[in-house]
Amino acid sequence: MQRPVLILLGFVLLLSACAEERPGASTPQVLSTTVPPTTAPPTTTMSTSSQPEPSSTTSLPSTTSSTTTLVPLGELELQLTEVARGFEQPVLALSPPADDRLFVVDQPGRIWVISGDASELFVDLTNDVIFDGERGLLGLAFHPDYATNGRLFVNYTGDRGATRVVELQAAADGSAADPASQRTILEIPQPARNHNGGMIAFGPDGHLWIGMGDGGGSNDEFDQGQRPDTLLGALLRIDVSSPGTYAVPEDNPFVSGGGAPEVWSYGLRNPWRFTFDGDTIYIADVGQNAREEINVLSLAASRGANFGWPIYEGSSCFRGPCDASGLEFPVAEYGHDEGCSITGGFVYRGRGLPELGGHYFYGDYCSGIIRSLDADGATFSWFGAGNRDITSFGRDAAGEIYVIVGGGSVYRVERGT
Repeated sequence: MQRPVLILLGFVLLLSACAEERPGASTPQVLSTTVPPTTAPPTTTMSTSSQPEPSSTTSLPSTTSSTTTLVPLGELELQLTEVARGFEQPVLALSPPADDRLFVVDQPGRIWVISGDASELFVDLTNDVIFDGERGLLGLAFHPDYATNGRLFVNYTGDRGATRVVELQAAADGSAADPASQRTILEIPQPARNHNGGMIAFGPDGHLWIGMGDGGGSNDEFDQGQRPDTLLGALLRIDVSSPGTYAVPEDNPFVSGGGAPEVWSYGLRNPWRFTFDGDTIYIADVGQNAREEINVLSLAASRGANFGWPIYEGSSCFRGPCDASGLEFPVAEYGHDEGCSITGGFVYRGRGLPELGGHYFYGDYCSGIIRSLDADGATFSWFGAGNRDITSFGRDAAGEIYVIVGGGSVYRVERGT
């Protein structure tokens, strides 16, 4: 594989996707560089005074216990330790269950695996991925039985800009996956270049969940948000028990009619990352021009849920008449005086920071803020505004959290020193 000098790219830089052959990429460097905290200890910043009453209540997961002496949250300081750099445009970092390796998704179409002090190319899909702006290789999910069956799934922008959910097969030793093993599970046409969603994940039910944006443009111009009969602007849930294909779970809400059978919930604008924590789902939905939001629901309550877009943007009326009945409203939100594009993350379940067990981490791409949401629905600010270009978060098999930036680096969240 040819390895020219790597050029770091901004997240929204438009690249040509028409070339028949693309150059290779330099091997990312694994390292450990500490970035100290940039703000004072956290303070609660959530305000619920302007939020409508939600149509159902949510019980968030409880904090994990630990024998470690806990530091009061008001005294706890965090730092970001750089663990790898040199990626072209990283957008996700994950580990398979019980695997100490970290897999980094690079938006142009490559997945790298970090093990110890080395990084190796796991799979190169650049010949199949259209990469420009918000399009590219966006999601990765390991089958719950990956250790024995080697099955993994990716979400990328393919031919004619369509979203493709593809199954891959890892080699017997787990060191790589062959691009020729691709089998398309689901393909969804996209009317525009943006709002592709891109997150895929296996839920606690063993099914594959897929986050889809409203088709792009602006102001829901394709009228997808309030249509459960389309696969856009929705959270999809499918059964991939049989390799190379999918089935619709019998308990999906629209199996008997009223919507597309793959749809689990709808009314989303651009869910840039969702995650599970036990039987709870967290969805970070990017706003239009005023509000960024986090929706938190039990899986049972999320069945058939309508998150309100474009009737509401967050808890604010966007396109009237704004009738709040039957809609799910965010547990937390913030305005564009604090950022402009929410980046969803993961719930912390690691051992290094037991004080933060059960905290959901998230940030903002534009402002660089990093916050967490606790089990009571309060938000804590850990890093203030800074030029970080937070494209995504990551979580390893031990439950530790990573921050991923558009400049090509991956950082681990650690206790401040």
